[in-house]
Amino acid sequence: MQAEIITIGDEILIGQIVDTNSAWMAKELNGIGINVGKITSISDQEADIVNSLKQAMERVSLVLITGGLGPTNDDITKKTLSDLFEMNLVQDDFLFAKVEQRLGQRGIPMNRFNREQALVPDGARIITNNHGTAPCMWFEKDGKVVISMPGVPFEMKGIMQDEILQSLKQHFSTPVILHKTVMTQGIGESVMAEMLEDWEGNLPACVKLAYLPSPGVLRLRMSLSGDNLAELEKIIEEQLSALKKIISANIFGYDDEPMELTVAKLLSDKGKTLGTAESCTGGKIAHLITSHAGSSSYFKGGVVAYSNGVKENILGVNGEDLEKYGAVSQQVVEQMAIGARKVLNTDYAIATSGVAGPDGGTQEKPVGTVWIAVAGPNDLISNRFDLYKNRERNIQVASLNALNMLRNLLQK
Repeated sequence: MQAEIITIGDEILIGQIVDTNSAWMAKELNGIGINVGKITSISDQEADIVNSLKQAMERVSLVLITGGLGPTNDDITKKTLSDLFEMNLVQDDFLFAKVEQRLGQRGIPMNRFNREQALVPDGARIITNNHGTAPCMWFEKDGKVVISMPGVPFEMKGIMQDEILQSLKQHFSTPVILHKTVMTQGIGESVMAEMLEDWEGNLPACVKLAYLPSPGVLRLRMSLSGDNLAELEKIIEEQLSALKKIISANIFGYDDEPMELTVAKLLSDKGKTLGTAESCTGGKIAHLITSHAGSSSYFKGGVVAYSNGVKENILGVNGEDLEKYGAVSQQVVEQMAIGARKVLNTDYAIATSGVAGPDGGTQEKPVGTVWIAVAGPNDLISNRFDLYKNRERNIQVASLNALNMLRNLLQK
């Protein structure tokens, strides 16, 4: 079962907003057995809407549209679709009362533009929007379904969850689609492909493998389609078991679980606490950890030790070692980790020091050189990483490498 998504709005095409709707919709549709084969963004022009929709309906049986349903003159989707499907716009009394009530609750008087939101195509199925005033419209023609929804993410998601997804499952006969994502760290895409060549070559025909690289993380996604969920789940378990025998040390989680949550579970399960001393990562590690609820139970705090003075006066790094080895060195980063653990009174501490870029590098320590240390009750480990020329990428990857070092230490 194939579908297409069309997003309407000049604001998307000029880069004023990012189209987050399509990614969310595609994931939800996939969960009920509907694959999205094409996503198109178009302008608020009648000809573009008509042409794009006609072409999409020639290819697939389901088209979902977002945008262009507001109360202003530049929102032309409803009128365009009514003309295309040869329908008349008529007032929906229930919708009118709903718009009037919603505006009244906000102290906004009804005007011509608001009244026009209660006009709907007389041959379309109108789906209640419990999250706004713009109507959702379900059109059917020659066995094809076209659904037009508001572009406001909050409203679109609400309508999809309230009714659209369930209605689509009832309307179409769809297969079972199952995905399993394996989160890995420490191996690049090409090296991973070489390591998994035999395993990948022996995958069942129903399994499609995708390599999804991002800074610091490589996701392996297995996708299966069939009629029997239990059989697909059995295949996934068999393939996961075989995969773990090859790259178990590099697997840190599943199904898009971020590294910091994996570490959080390990710390919580062991009843241990963590602190950070960050130089080149500038607080990124602390940010990743504290972006999740409940982190106060295992994260005590962090020191952004950007200057040598902070490293020396707060973390207790030896001044002579700073002078002799430099801030970006094994000797200094290990002392930072030990000092953070002491100052913050934690079981474990992570420390980073490096040259994030774009300048500041030397021949001995070029941009991308990062030292990371992790101190624990009975362990002190450190590694040098030679990363990239891009500052943001270096900060992201160094933070994930640091968390992965802690993960490995916690799993000993």
